[in-house]
Amino acid sequence: MRPIEAMRDFSKTKRVVIKIGTNTLAKDGGIDTAYFGTVAAQIKALCDGGRHIVVVTSGAIGMGAGQLGLAEKPHEMKMRQACAAIGQPLLMQEYRQAFGRHGIQVAQVLLTAEVLSNRKTYLNLRNAIEMLLHLGVVPVLNENDSISTAEIGTAFGDNDRLSALVASKIDADLLIMLTDIDALYDKDPRRHPDAQPIPAVFEITDQIVRNAGGRGSAHATGGMKTKIEAARIAANAGCRIVLAHGRAENVITRILAGEPVGTIFLPRRKLSNRARWILNSRPAGTIQIDDGALKALRNHKSLLPSGVTGIEGDFDAGEVVLLNSAAKAVTSLGSAQLRTLAGKHSTEIKKLLGPQHRDVVALPEDIVFLDY
Repeated sequence: MRPIEAMRDFSKTKRVVIKIGTNTLAKDGGIDTAYFGTVAAQIKALCDGGRHIVVVTSGAIGMGAGQLGLAEKPHEMKMRQACAAIGQPLLMQEYRQAFGRHGIQVAQVLLTAEVLSNRKTYLNLRNAIEMLLHLGVVPVLNENDSISTAEIGTAFGDNDRLSALVASKIDADLLIMLTDIDALYDKDPRRHPDAQPIPAVFEITDQIVRNAGGRGSAHATGGMKTKIEAARIAANAGCRIVLAHGRAENVITRILAGEPVGTIFLPRRKLSNRARWILNSRPAGTIQIDDGALKALRNHKSLLPSGVTGIEGDFDAGEVVLLNSAAKAVTSLGSAQLRTLAGKHSTEIKKLLGPQHRDVVALPEDIVFLDY
């Protein structure tokens, strides 16, 4: 098999996350029932082949806005939450009817960023999805926009980031991102007629990020930059990502068949499940450390209080924090304790805080660097 074919050999792929964007689901500003049917038929074929499928969907706010007769998605938080509350059951009704015609049960799973950042609730979510897949059910995930405490569209980024986090956390082999553009281009094709599609991405460089276009259209909040960030997250899980036009004929089954559809992103490293949770959790604060401590961490050493130069924010022991802007870590000590111990030798920890405390700030296995 040639290298280009091997990149798209999904014959052994068992677990797939499919993200469907707002613009892909809608037609002429309304719900496109026929499109839901085509998606269900393709996923039925994958399920019959023994694959586990998870859908991450957008569209609740847009459908709610359409139901209220709004020309554009509202910007005011309360109205957006109201639109999400109106649109979410409409969205799930479409999925239930479309998949029901093929004898497939679907399950609604609504998420907030806090659920994925908390280790306990994340594990509960993972177990729930595992059981649904075991039962032959297709989970349909969406951001819980109607109660989200973060500004809607910033917690996950039009579900692009959410789909990558889900793919990472359930050990998916492939993430398919269906959008209203057919590939990643070397420049924004809406502004540059000579833009060329990129068939494969081996490394997400700064140049690729700079070339990415802006935000989506009236009812969408994501853009190409959020999709690139999502690809980076999934790649850290060793997951391949295919970005393709959701309206292309039989696009899902063609991708799994290995056809050169859209752009494929190849992973560069595969992190453990715990490391991925650390990397993708929202940091509760920042621990500033000196160059010597940073060098020691890169040599797989523990972070000691002697290397701490400052603390930003308030956090408890066991929470995920940033180390400068270079890494994330699960801290063994809270911010109040660290302010007392910063710059001091490890032997002073137990003298100051008691014998039950560790003499390190973070262990090597609880530290994950942000770069590759």
